Amino acid sequence: QVQLVESGGDLAQPGGSLRLSCAASGFSFSWYGMAWYRQAPGKQRELVAVVDRLNGSARYTDSVQGRFTISRDNDKNTVYLQMDSLKPEDTAVYYCYTEYGVGYWGQGTQVTVSS
Repeated sequence: QVQLVESGGDLAQPGGSLRLSCAASGFSFSWYGMAWYRQAPGKQRELVAVVDRLNGSARYTDSVQGRFTISRDNDKNTVYLQMDSLKPEDTAVYYCYTEYGVGYWGQGTQVTVSS
């Protein structure tokens, strides 16, 4: 079955960095685009970044452009989100998502940005 397992969430200070990972299994990872979403308390889940299946094209929501970088390693079936210059408003649960089939979500990893 499809599994997406996120890791790397933590408490970080403003201006700091974190790197999230999402290990995928149960489908042909390299054939599908992958994305990161986030959901802050009391807010709707929003798209953060998406990368195409060949790691050649990425898109970002405006609020993270220039600070976050999405990438993937098709040999390791893993997608990453490098988050730099973190801000308190980046605090949220971050979810990995695959376009495979009907679309699948990971369980989420908590990122808290606070001094």
